Amino acid sequence: MSGNDNTIGDGVTGRDVIGDSVIGNGVIGDSVIDGVTGDGGIFDSVESALADIAAGRAVVVVDDEDRENEGDIIFAASKATPELLAFTIRYTSGVICVPMDGADLDRLQIPLMTAQNTERMRTAYTISVDARHGVSTGISAADRAHTIRTLSDPASEPDDLVRPGHIFPLRYREGGVLRRRGHTEAAVDLARLAGLAPAGVLAEVVNDDGTMARLPELQVFAKEHGLKLISIEQLAEYRRRTEPMVTRVVETRLPNRYGMWRAVGFSSAADGGEHVAMILGDVGDGDDVLIRVHSECLTGDVLHSERCDCGTQLDAAMERIAQEGRGIVLYLRGHEGRGIGLLAKLRAYALQDNGSDTVDANLELGLPADAREYSNAAHMLRDLGVRSVRVLTNNPAKLKGLEGYGLDVRGRESMPVVVTEHNRRYLTVKRDRLGHQIEGLA
Repeated sequence: MSGNDNTIGDGVTGRDVIGDSVIGNGVIGDSVIDGVTGDGGIFDSVESALADIAAGRAVVVVDDEDRENEGDIIFAASKATPELLAFTIRYTSGVICVPMDGADLDRLQIPLMTAQNTERMRTAYTISVDARHGVSTGISAADRAHTIRTLSDPASEPDDLVRPGHIFPLRYREGGVLRRRGHTEAAVDLARLAGLAPAGVLAEVVNDDGTMARLPELQVFAKEHGLKLISIEQLAEYRRRTEPMVTRVVETRLPNRYGMWRAVGFSSAADGGEHVAMILGDVGDGDDVLIRVHSECLTGDVLHSERCDCGTQLDAAMERIAQEGRGIVLYLRGHEGRGIGLLAKLRAYALQDNGSDTVDANLELGLPADAREYSNAAHMLRDLGVRSVRVLTNNPAKLKGLEGYGLDVRGRESMPVVVTEHNRRYLTVKRDRLGHQIEGLA
């Protein structure tokens, strides 16, 4: 998007004006992109975006190219102004949505638009609203800004709104971008992290011809208007890095043939899952603790499948920790099939029966070769007082995953593999295509 017909001008010289004379006090942006980080300089930092949100400015947020592959103008609902709305209406589809926390929607008695959501992305639209007081037709930028501020005001009551209207609230999914990688969740998370009421405003950026703007068009748009540009994945990573992701729920004794372990159960805010830390002995000051980060595998761990090496690695890890006298096995649920789920893994097995390998089978299903991430593991270890670790694994990605969350990884110990006619190809592909460092595999 370029050219004076596509920017906010001063109306006299035709120069582009992003600052005070048009938008007012820099609420749209500083017209200079700073703090660019990650992805080769494509995106700005989440911290810089949060600073702009807190200051009442807009940002551009993009989702994954395999999802909607779109960019939304987003700002905090409590900071809505006629100028912000006019800018947003001009450069977007004009459909203005207000993502909100479910508790606030319930308080305001704003129900979902339909009980059976068949929309492709399951966007949780509610019935539309306008403010009852202080507006005329409800469609102007000033009227819509007033309605949005009414929605975000914790003192507002159901009778302060009329239904239907020109603003479309959206129901936020608890857990935010950690549970759903949508712009709805990103808008509320950004407002909350900026210290504002948990409600945002969003609309999809469009090109002059009415088509959806994609990268790199969104880069040009953001730079042209002085807006920070971030991705939803960045925001999810920021939350995983800065927020406590797990809660310790229960602790009990759990004896097995390798000794008397303590089983500590955790619940995760990141994925809603339940995970277990098996602790043997006294980890003391948490220094140089031998650990195994084990991905759930029903077929291998429980059903003793020979298509993988998971069950034998779990046993070997417990035996090695017993030899050490102390250590921890983290059993991460939700990692079945390298994170694709049990039934999808069985479908991948069916494809492998017909010639695909373990990587291609996932890809043929439209799923990642490896969808796992290790924030839960890092937060569990931190909760247990562990500071530095040696990791029992053949997968270097686990080391990087833990280091990425601030753990001191002192080293890696290889895990023995039991090669059979049923898992040889699987192990070879893990070594050759996924970078696993498997010793003794011819």
